[in-house]
Amino acid sequence: MPKHEFSVDMTCQGCADAVSRVLNKLGGVEFNIDLPNKKVCIESEHSSDTLLATLNKTGKAVSYIGPK
Repeated sequence: MPKHEFSVDMTCQGCADAVSRVLNKLGGVEFNIDLPNKKVCIESEHSSDTLLATLNKTGKAVSYIGPK
């Protein structure tokens, strides 16, 4: 499965939990949250646009870094 890396403005565990919630709701994803570096690495067949739109639901500033 393709891997995508995103920068997400997470400042606490609550932020990371919000990211987990929206990704689990989307389904079909495996992800790793790097809270200290504010990065989320997602392994999924979903497009990067779909993943970006999903992460934007957290209300955090999100940007697509690129394929990993």
